[in-house]
Amino acid sequence: MQARLVNGESGMEPAPPVRSILSKPLSYRLLYFFLIFMVLGLGVCIVSLNMSRYFRIRHIVPTESSRYNPCSEGTNSLECWIRPPSNLVHNMNDTELFWRATFAPRIKYYPYKRVPKLAFMFLTRGPLPLAPLWEKFFKGHEGLYSIYIHSLPGYQPNYSRSSVFYQRQIPSQVSEWGEMSMCDAERRLLANAMLDYSNEFFVLLSEACIPLRNFTTVYHYIAESQYSFMGSYDEKGPYGRGRYHPNMAPEVTLQQWRKGSQWFEVNRALALRIVQDTTYYPKFKEFCKPACYVDEHYFPTMLSIEMPHLLANRSLTWTDWSRGGPHPATFGKNDISEGFFEKILSRRMCFYNHHLVFQCYLFARKFAPSALEPLLNVSSKVFGF
Repeated sequence: MQARLVNGESGMEPAPPVRSILSKPLSYRLLYFFLIFMVLGLGVCIVSLNMSRYFRIRHIVPTESSRYNPCSEGTNSLECWIRPPSNLVHNMNDTELFWRATFAPRIKYYPYKRVPKLAFMFLTRGPLPLAPLWEKFFKGHEGLYSIYIHSLPGYQPNYSRSSVFYQRQIPSQVSEWGEMSMCDAERRLLANAMLDYSNEFFVLLSEACIPLRNFTTVYHYIAESQYSFMGSYDEKGPYGRGRYHPNMAPEVTLQQWRKGSQWFEVNRALALRIVQDTTYYPKFKEFCKPACYVDEHYFPTMLSIEMPHLLANRSLTWTDWSRGGPHPATFGKNDISEGFFEKILSRRMCFYNHHLVFQCYLFARKFAPSALEPLLNVSSKVFGF
């Protein structure tokens, strides 16, 4: 007992317990192993991400390529390149679609028997109320035409399998009257139609349009013309030059500014110029906004600058603007008669291949759904189908 007391009062620190001495190295070792585990885990994560990305890219590449290649491996023949798309539905955006549509052969002749077709492009909001009249017009002329419909996104048509309009919808976007989105829709129609190499002529129509002649007359009139039909004229008033914006120069000057009907017929050369344009499009999109209605100015101005020698400077679609206002007259059931169409078809003269002719219009608008029944009744006698 005595010795134990003396040692305690001598100021010497008592020896620490064995447990305290061993706990520190053990903590360091645990921390060391934890850090190694974290580093290894991080490394595994990085490797896993890179591997998944690598395999994902390998998986995606063939899918992306298939958007533009109509010929699968092992069937890369001429036939598969000239065969029109069996399904108009695709997942290309406009940039991809326009790029694909502008593929064009540099040799002028075709190494196969090519029958030029007319592409009828319907720019609509939804249904085609005058479809039965068009069915009569197209009947018996398979192989000489193609049909493309641009309606509002989400619209689900209910055409029967026997209809010429069955599954002729193209991927669409919202288009607004007077806005650049309207021209976007028209370019989208052209680009989709150009994927079929047999389409040589492209006619833009609305759901309110009707044919004024039978298919044979329409086909030969368009196919034998030396020019495409798009109105392009210099109007010096407030609704023509008055819509020009100085910031459109130097690409477009006031003297080059043109106006024309939205409803056109163009050949493949002009359709290619419209779809591939990147020079004039930005200017019109930025500086031609209501009350500058871009669908009346963009294509007429651009084509009159680029390819004026190919334009007839008139439209094939008759429209009545005599009542004034921003929209043309609409005709319903009570307006339809043989005399009504006599005035349209036989009392005007125009130039066709440098000769004066009485046959100036092949289509007409604007007709209400109520006009369908009387139109069907007079179609055989008046229109010839």
